[in-house]
Order: sequence, then structure tokens, then C-alpha cells
Amino acid sequence: MGRSGKLPSGVSAKLKRWKKGHSSDSNPAICRHRQAARSRFFSRPSGKSDLTVDAVKLHNELQSGSLRLGRSEAPETAMEEEEATALTEKSSATFLSGLSDCTNVTFSKVQRFWESNSAAHKEICAVLAAVTEVIRSQGGKETETEYFAALMTTMEAVESPESLAAVAYLLNLVLKRVPSPVLIKKFSDTSKAFMDIMSAQASSGSTSVLRWVLSCLAILLRKQDLEAWGYPVTLQVYHGLLSFTVHTKPKIRKAAQHGVCSVLKGSEFMFGEKAAAHHPAAISTAKFCIQEIEKSGGSKEATTTLHMLTLLKDLLPSFPEGMVKSCSETLLRVMTLSHVLVTACAMQAFHSLFHVKPGPGTLPAELNAQIITALYDYVPSENDLQPLLAWLKVMEKAHINLVRLQWDLGLGHLPRFFGTAMTCLLSPHSHVVTAATQSLQEILKECVAPHMAGIGSVTSSASGPGQYVAKMFRAVEEGLTYKFHAAWSSVLQLLCVFFEAAGRQAHPVMKKCLQSLCDLRLSPHFPYTAALDQAVGAAVASMGPEVVLQAVPLEIDGSEETLDFPRSWLLPVIRDHVRETRLAFFTTYFLPLATTLKSKAMDLAQVGSTVESKIYDTLQWQIWTLLPGFCTRPTDVATSFKGLARTLGTAISERPDLRVTVCQALRTLITKGCEAEADRAEVSRFAKNFLPILFNLYGQPVAAGDIPAPRRAVLETIKTYLTITDPQLVNGFLEKASEKVLDPSSSDFTRLSVLDLVVALAPHADEAAISKLYSTIRPYLESKAHGVQKKAYRVLEEVCASPWGPGARFVQGHLDDLKKTLLDSLRTTSSPAKRPRLKCLIHIVKKLTAEHEEFITALVPEVILCTKEVSVGARKNAFALLVEMGHAFLRFGPSPEEALQRYLILLYPGLVGAVTTVSCSILALTHLLFEFKGLMGTSTIEQLLENVCLLLASRTRDVVKSALGFIKVAVLVMDVAHLAKHVQLVMEAIGKLSDDMRRHFRMKLRNLFTKFIRKFGFELVKKLLPVEYHKVLVNIRKAETRAKRHRALNQAAEEEEEEEEEEPAQGTGDSIEEILADSEDEDSEQEERSWGKEQRRWTRQRSRAWLKEGGGDEPLNFLDPQVAQRVLATQPGHGYGKKKDHGFKVSADGRLIIREEEDDAATTKMEDEQGTKGDDEEMADLMEDLGVRSKKSQKLRHQKEPDDEELEMPPQYQAGGSGIHRPVAKKATPGAEYKAKKAKGDVKKKGRLDPYAYIPLNRTKLNHRKKMKLQGQFKGLVKAAQRGSQVGHKLRRKDRRS
Repeated sequence: MGRSGKLPSGVSAKLKRWKKGHSSDSNPAICRHRQAARSRFFSRPSGKSDLTVDAVKLHNELQSGSLRLGRSEAPETAMEEEEATALTEKSSATFLSGLSDCTNVTFSKVQRFWESNSAAHKEICAVLAAVTEVIRSQGGKETETEYFAALMTTMEAVESPESLAAVAYLLNLVLKRVPSPVLIKKFSDTSKAFMDIMSAQASSGSTSVLRWVLSCLAILLRKQDLEAWGYPVTLQVYHGLLSFTVHTKPKIRKAAQHGVCSVLKGSEFMFGEKAAAHHPAAISTAKFCIQEIEKSGGSKEATTTLHMLTLLKDLLPSFPEGMVKSCSETLLRVMTLSHVLVTACAMQAFHSLFHVKPGPGTLPAELNAQIITALYDYVPSENDLQPLLAWLKVMEKAHINLVRLQWDLGLGHLPRFFGTAMTCLLSPHSHVVTAATQSLQEILKECVAPHMAGIGSVTSSASGPGQYVAKMFRAVEEGLTYKFHAAWSSVLQLLCVFFEAAGRQAHPVMKKCLQSLCDLRLSPHFPYTAALDQAVGAAVASMGPEVVLQAVPLEIDGSEETLDFPRSWLLPVIRDHVRETRLAFFTTYFLPLATTLKSKAMDLAQVGSTVESKIYDTLQWQIWTLLPGFCTRPTDVATSFKGLARTLGTAISERPDLRVTVCQALRTLITKGCEAEADRAEVSRFAKNFLPILFNLYGQPVAAGDIPAPRRAVLETIKTYLTITDPQLVNGFLEKASEKVLDPSSSDFTRLSVLDLVVALAPHADEAAISKLYSTIRPYLESKAHGVQKKAYRVLEEVCASPWGPGARFVQGHLDDLKKTLLDSLRTTSSPAKRPRLKCLIHIVKKLTAEHEEFITALVPEVILCTKEVSVGARKNAFALLVEMGHAFLRFGPSPEEALQRYLILLYPGLVGAVTTVSCSILALTHLLFEFKGLMGTSTIEQLLENVCLLLASRTRDVVKSALGFIKVAVLVMDVAHLAKHVQLVMEAIGKLSDDMRRHFRMKLRNLFTKFIRKFGFELVKKLLPVEYHKVLVNIRKAETRAKRHRALNQAAEEEEEEEEEEPAQGTGDSIEEILADSEDEDSEQEERSWGKEQRRWTRQRSRAWLKEGGGDEPLNFLDPQVAQRVLATQPGHGYGKKKDHGFKVSADGRLIIREEEDDAATTKMEDEQGTKGDDEEMADLMEDLGVRSKKSQKLRHQKEPDDEELEMPPQYQAGGSGIHRPVAKKATPGAEYKAKKAKGDVKKKGRLDPYAYIPLNRTKLNHRKKMKLQGQFKGLVKAAQRGSQVGHKLRRKDRRS
């Protein structure tokens, strides 16, 4: 036997191999399918066979797909006779014509079965086709009612199980759409037919018939009205359906249970305005479930009990109060059997009852509380993982539901659960600790937090609900004892949630806990510092810093003998969490303390204690950093700010180190603390004091060693304060600032600073002040000082940007003057002033009407040239202005296409100007083409494309680059049919590019070729391009094929994960075709069998239980009420879970195997990503080439910036990375520590190895490319050793001679 090729990885392990000496055996040893077929072939059926010559002929024609209806071939059946008498002969009609052209959407699901190889699917298609033809032959309209009648008639006529299953499946589809009055009227006949079939098929081997008949019966019962359920026959039919819920076959049982649930919860009369609270059959259903459980509850396997518990899990919330109580008692009784699966199913039933949050008619508060009390008798052992997790979840839902029904009763039951759940934190299983923590957290959020406002203050002597909250907190507080040290992280999380939920009202009982937390944090090597800080921070946020500092004082007053400051960690915690508290507390407590510490620092600095002075100075600075938090939604702004304002003004003007912090606090107070009108008025009242101080600070030059961040913080504070300042005060400030600008004695720095202040003041002034300001800055628009000119345009930009108010009225009233001023200043505009100038023009163009079209025409040349400005902001504004001018032309009318054509005519002259003008014009046209792609006419786009293709012959790279960008956008925008006319023109223009252009723009050309190949195919593009491009095209085709293959594989993997729709199952082993239908892959069958064995083994494992014996010699007392905790679902032992994974492999003797990881520098191109780019992404890439950031990238950049506007100095550069940024520190040479300092060679050192030539092992030395270099190094090493050996040999010989 010849040797085959190399098999793929993993396949050889799955192949069967011959035993030695048996390679000549040709027949397999296993032939179970043949044996099964042979046994059925030689056994004759007991009844009359349905196999006839006609049936075989029909089967063969169905398999071959050649079955056609003609006059000569068709059998003489009634259906074909009726077709023969039709007015129009269907010469090409097939046997399944009634299926393929069925007009009823109900059966659209069936139409995909006609290509299936399944016999059951083919039978369904055949029945539907026949029924459809019968309905058509009788002149029917193929309504649901007609199909219902025809299928019911067919059901009575057919006898074979396959046909019955097909008819029942089709009935299951159509019954959902049949009008309810029809089903109510035909209930008696229809239900009788279904019941007869159910009784006949109850003991048959096939499940398909019963499945679909049960489903049909459930739909029929669901459509009945409330009156029909008063008749005994309806209940009798329903009980017939109910009896199949304990059937031995899973598919039948599942169908019956689903039907019962749909009847009880989905009947039509349950959803009307006068809907009944419970279904009439709910009581009898509950009694049936209880009876079945009691009948088989004591058996060993308890199979029926499990089936009933599964049904109760869905039905329990649908029962009335009395039945819920009876069922709950039954569930609690069967839980005493200590059967693991029964207990688990009962817990699931209780969980579903509480999870749906039923009303008092189903589950009153008293019954809910009784169930909670009873479940405490079934607490699993803390070592029993899964049952304990289920019990915790059920109790969590039960308490949440009880509090929802009656909150005072629910709160009374919570302390006991908190005590029990806290003991679960002692469990060795981390899952149990996590589940208990999450349950307690949910209860605190759902049950305690919403009702704390109604409970009021909680003290240790409180009664009622307050007492319950105190007990709960004491249970959690006990977790701080050493007994719970392994779960301290979870305990701290619980305390954090408890502080958030109840800290405002319950702080009297929490002060002792805060002291314990502070003492715990000071313990050496405490591992949960971050979690403890978070818990204390939650206390600060809920109780307020005043209460927290009463419980745990800072112990800092400036008179300390030592500089330990054990409570100083509280300052950062308070800073990060303080909010919505009294501003007066900062004034009365922290301000005097900061002053004292600052004085202490200055005194120590005078006596030369620099270190101690720095420590106290840092502490007082940390206290000042608390101020922004106190200014976040304070509760007493109107009464407390006046006592703090003077101090803040002094700190801003005299304390440069506090300037940034105080400015931040003022901004926070204005934006987040002045929501009430009284608070806003109080802070606004001090604007006349703060703003002059801030103005003077901003006008001062920056010192040589100072950083610019404080100036910008001051300017941002000015802008924020002006939002609440009185307009008259703003006008006064603006007038003084204008005088300062006009003052000839002012320096350039002062003038620029004042202009910055004018920019901030302008939006808040009235119209008269703005008019005066405009006349002041107008001369500066033509100033030769670039900085002053830019600031003047910034002032004008702020005025024009106002959408309403005085600024908008000024622009509307002085529009002609503004137009003239902007046009006159065009020639003298410097490059730095282009960005604000273009922004002004954008705001003005938005307000223009049709009579101002000449102004836009005059702006076009300037805007086009600005698309290549040095400033990124200017380029961005230029493109935005181009678009805004296009929108203005659209407003002018008359039609969009004519308006855009009139606009584009203004841009066309730029295509024949200088090189820079041509490039800018193409860029402008590209942007307009993308923005107005749906409004430009096809002829306009085609004309543009032809002209741009001519420009590809330019010798200038800028022009060619712009032209290629235009073609790229045109390919995205144009329809394929219109683009096809110009493919040859574009390809010829690209083919004529010089070699230098082709090399320089190779990536852009590759991108273009890829798009053309996707649209028009590889062969056409290759045919139109010269030979020198063919290699690139072949490479593109390979990349596209590879990307397409990757996408197909990814899509196939995703489709495999999706759940397939449920299809009617076919019976197995009913026909010889099914028995002989062997699997092509024996390995898959073996995998399925092994998976089935694994499932059975896991099921047996789940159903097993262990009995935990008493400790020591103490015998187990079976009469103990807690004996249920001794029955475990997991085997008891000392191994409580998996070993900790350190991330390293371990050898056989227990040593860690640590390997070095190499940086994977291989980067691959993702061609499929290029294919999935949208139009917006393509345009964004094009704009990135021009240096203009897209909105998406800007958005990401803004998201990464912190919320605070403060500017900090960038960190000093540190080497790191690759290339020129790599660290240049020299590596230590191996053996350098043995080198002698004065003599040559090495020296021995005490306690170290002898100085031989140790060569470090390194994986990188195996690189083949560095082989020669490494060989040279080793040769030099060997030669040096040889020379040393020779010298030593000579010396020894001399010694011998002497």
C-alpha cells in the first residue's frame, strides 16, 4: 500500500489504523447498520403493508426530481382530473406546484423544506401541495380557514404515521392564524379528532405525530373564550393534554408542558380589559401536579417528581394564592427527601415564583414571609457549592419581593438573612463568598436604600425599621473581625454599599465601624488599602466629611511632636469623594487648620528645618485641594459664600501656589453649585470683586520660571464667571478694556492680554457696547502685528458666533458694513489670522440671503487658496466654509442642481491657473463632490471627472495627488453604470503617469486599482492598463482572494454559533432508507457517542449525594433538624477548589518553569478591512492626507482629555521604545565583575565562583542571519583562551627549570 501525503495537523489521531498483519483486510469489523437493515429486511410487517407499486414509483420520481404532471403520464386521480378540466393547461406544472406558488404566508416556513433529503420534510411538502391544489380546484382563496378545514379532512383520511405527522405539523402552523370564532365553533369536532389521534398514537414508537397534535390541541384551547371553560368537555380535553406532561418520551413531554404553559399563561381572554386574574384551569392543574408529586415522591429515582417540578417552575406564578400555598408546602416536603436533583428543581421553582414578582393575589406578603422562614430549615452546608449558591439566590429574590409587597415586614426578615449570609463568607469556596456578597449588595440597593428616607434617623436604641437596619449593619460590621480576614475584601465592598445606602440616616451606629476601619488601615502590611479607602470615601459622600471627622479626627493641629500623621490618608479620600455638603464646614474647620499649618511651615523654614517645613506646606496644600469638592453642589451657598469670598480673593491674588486650585473651585461652584436662583445671585454679587483681581492677574507677564497653566486657568475662570455676571457690569469692564487697547503706552503683551479679555467679554455685552467695540477693533483687522490682528479677528468671531441676543442683532444690523470690512482686509490678512477670519465668514455666510450672492463670489478665490494653509485649523475652516457656501447657494435656489452648477462655475477657473491654485481647486471640488453627492447631476460629475483625468498628466506631484483623491471620491460616489463609461479614460490617464509619479503614489494607485477591480473585475482593469502595472494587479487579486476567504471562514464560524430554528423532527429507524443512511464521518458518530456517555456520567454525578459524618467520634443524629445540611451534592474532602494559577507551568518535582517571551514584531496587513471601509472613512482618510483631523479622531482625542480644564506641564522625556528613542544604557558585559581594577585579567573574589569564561545562554543566538558574527565572537574567545594557556605553560616551564 503506497504512502499517502502528509496529513493535516490533528487528523492522524482520529484515523483508524489496521492492526499489525491485518492490512489486507478489506471488510470492516463493525457493520451495525447492515445488521440492523438486514434484521428489518427479513422480518415481515404484521399488518397490511402500505408499500404498493404506485407508491414505489412515486417515491422514485420524488427522489429523482423528475416527477411532472402531463396528460399521458399522470395517474388518474381526482386532483389531476380537476386540473385537466381547467381553462388553462399548465404544461410546466410539477407535483409541488401548490407548494412553490402557495400565496399564504403561514406556510413560508415550509417552502425551504422542498430541497431537503428528509422523508418527513418531503411528506410535509407533498401534503401542502396537495391541499393547496384541492383548495384552488374548488375556487378557494387560500385563507387560513380553508386550509384548516382541508387539513382536518385530510387528517381523518390518512392513516400512516408519516402523513399524520405532516398534517399535524401543517395544522400547528395554520391554527395560530385561524380566527378565534371559527375555532370556538368547531371546538367539539376538532378536539375529538385530536383526542382520538392522541389515544391511538399514545403507545406508538414515533413521536412526531403526538408532538404536533399536542401543540395543535394547546393552540385550540388557547383560542377558547372564558365561557367555554365552564363546560366539562373543555376541562376534559385540557386534562388529556395535561396527562402527557409525565410521558416517558422527552419530546412528547416537552410539547405537552409547553402547551399547558401556553394555555394557562397565554389564553386570549387573559389579556383583555376584563381579564381574569387566574386561568379557570389553574386550580385543577395545581392539584394534578401535587397529586403526581405525592404519588411518586418517595421513589428512588423520582423521575415523575422531577418532571412535575420542571412544570411547576413555569406554572407556579400562574396559580391563585391557595394553590401557591399548597404547592409550596409540597415543594418543601419533597426537599426533605435529600435528593440532590429534586432539591435543585424545587429551588428553581421557588426562584421563578419570586423572580416574576407576582401580585398579592398570587403571593401575599404573609405567604412570602412563611416561605422565607421555612427555607431556613434547608440551608445547605457552606462546603456544598452549587446548592448553597442556589439557596442564596432564591433567598435574595424572596426578600426583594417581600419588601416590594410590604416593606416593613420585609425589613424585619432581613437581619436574619444578613446573619446567615455573613457566615457564608467563611466558606472556602470563592464562588460562595462572591455570591453571598452580591446578594447582600443587591438587597441593600433594592430593599434598604429606597426606604431610608422614610425610616429616618437610625440609632442604637431605635425600634421598628431603624432597629432592623442597625442589626443588619452590626452583622456586616462583624466581618471586620479576624475570623473573616480571608474575606475582608468582600466585607469592605459590603460596607461601601451600606454606607452609600444608609449612611445619611444611620451614621450614629456607623461611627464605631469607621474607627475600626481607620485602625485596620494602620495595621502593618494591610492588603486591602484601596478597598478600605473606597469604603471610607462612600461614608464621606453619604454622611459628609463633618460626621466622618467627628468619628475619626485628622489628629493634625500643627503642634505634633512627631511627623507621622497617621490619619493624613483621610485628606485624599475626602478630596475624591466630598460633594453635596456644607460649604461652611470648610470655612470653619479646614481654613483655620490650613492657616495654622502654613504658619508652622513658614516658621520651620525660617529656622532652617526645610524637610519639616515642606511636609507642613504639603499638608496645607492638600487641605486647599478639598475646596473644589466642597464647591460641588453645596447645600448652603446663599449663606456661606460671603464668609469665604474674601479669603478666596486673597488666595488668588497673593498665593500663586493656590491659584489653580481656587480658580478650579470657583468654576465648579458656578457650573455645579449655582442651580438655584438665590445661589446664583449670591455668587454673582461678588463678580465686581473677583473679576478685577482675575483681570489684573491675567495682564501680568509670566515670570521666567513660571508655567503658563495659571494664566489659562485664570482666563477660563473669567469666562465662567462672566456667564452669571450682570450685563451692565460687563459693559463697564468692556469699556475699560477698550480704552486699555487704544492706550498708546500699553505694551504688546498688555494689548494682547486685554484683547483676550475682550474676546471673553464680547459675547456677554449689549448691542451698544458691541457696536462701540467693533469701531475699536476695526483698525486692528489690518494691523501689521500678526498677534494683534489675530486677536481682533477672534473678537469679531465671538460677536458673529452669537445665534441670538445682542450679538445676532448687531450682525444683522451691520451686515453690509461687515461684508465691506472683511473684503477690504483680505489683502492684509496674515496667515495666523486666517483661521478666525474664516470662522467669521462661516457665521456670516449662514445668515446671507440671495441678494448677497456677489459677496460669496468674491470670497471663492480666498477660500480655495486657504485649503492649503499651514495652519490645520485654517484648512479645516476653509473646507467648512466651502460647504457652507454650497448650502447658501442651495438656499438661493431655484433648484438644487442649478444652484450647485452655478456654484461650481465659480471654482472652475482655478483649474487653469497656477500649480497651487489648480491643486487647491481640485481639493475643493473633491470635498464638494463628497458633501453634495446626492444633489449633483450625473452630467456634472462626469464632466468634472473628465477634466480631472486630463490634469493627471501634470508634472507636479501636488496636482497629481489632488487628482487621484478626486478620482477616489468619484469612484465612491458615482453609480457603477455611469462610472463604466469613463473607466477607459481613467485607466489611460493613470497608465500615462511617469515612473516617478507611479513610484511616489504607489499606495494610492493600489487603493484605486482595488476599488476598480471590485467594481469591474480583474480582466477589464488589466486589459486597460499597461504591462508595468500587471504585477501590481496580480498581487491585488491574490490579496482580495485571501481576504475573501478569511471573511467566508469568519462568517461560517459565526453562523455555526447561531442557534438553528426548530424543525419538525423525523422518526429514526422507521424505514429501511433511514437505517441504511450511513454517516460519512465515523469519527463524528464516535464523538457523539462519547459526548452522550459524558452527559450520562455527568447526570449520574449530579444525582449522587454524599453524607457528611459528625466530627470526631460523635455519631450522626438523623433526628437533628439540621441533618439536611449533612446531605451534600459535592464530595466532602480537604481539597476545597482549584489550586491558584500563578501563570507558570510546574515541573514534576514542583519547580516553576519560567520562559522568556519574545516580542512578536510580525505585522500583517488586513486587506479585508480595506474592503469594509465606508464612504465616510474613505473621505476621512483623504482629509487626513491634507492634515485635517476627522471629527471621529477629534472626538476620541477629547474623550481622552480629563474633565478638568487645568493644564499641567508635560512630563520630562524618558528614553523608551525603539529607534532613536531606545534606552542607550550600555549592557553589562558577562564576567565584568571579575575584572581587575589595576592589573590585566580576572581576579578571584570571596564567596563567588572561579572566574572562568561563562557564556550566557540566549535564544537570540540561534538566529541564522547572525551566524558569522557569533562564530567570530566565539573564535576570538577560544583564541584568547589558547593564548592564556600558552602563556601559563611557558611560565610553568620556567618555574621547573629554576
